[in-house]
Amino acid sequence: MPETAASGSDRDTLRRLNEDYIRSVQNGDVRRFDAILAADFRCSNPDGSLLDRAGFLAQTARPVTISNLEAHDVEIRMFGDVAIIHARTSYRLADGRAGQGRYTDVWARQNGKWLCVSAHVTRL
Repeated sequence: MPETAASGSDRDTLRRLNEDYIRSVQNGDVRRFDAILAADFRCSNPDGSLLDRAGFLAQTARPVTISNLEAHDVEIRMFGDVAIIHARTSYRLADGRAGQGRYTDVWARQNGKWLCVSAHVTRL
């Protein structure tokens, strides 16, 4: 799909939302997630569990055990009212060791607003 002014603006919005998502993971920001997750959101965790929105918000409310979470090599792919964001992560574990992983988030424009409908998280 060619880059247009609208898709450029959407891409900027999605880039900011992705930054919000990562910051919300790092800070355990349930309130922000409540604003950016779709009602039917699902998350596949590294342990293989699948959480619905309520389960994900409950998981987010627990104490954060990592620090210095950063997203790298962020790729935003747009398909009309759907966007897929792929990225690599780095972070520090509670014991000081370095950690890393990948994620794929799916966003959908619903009623004119971009909401995250799905997340898949892996750890390396």
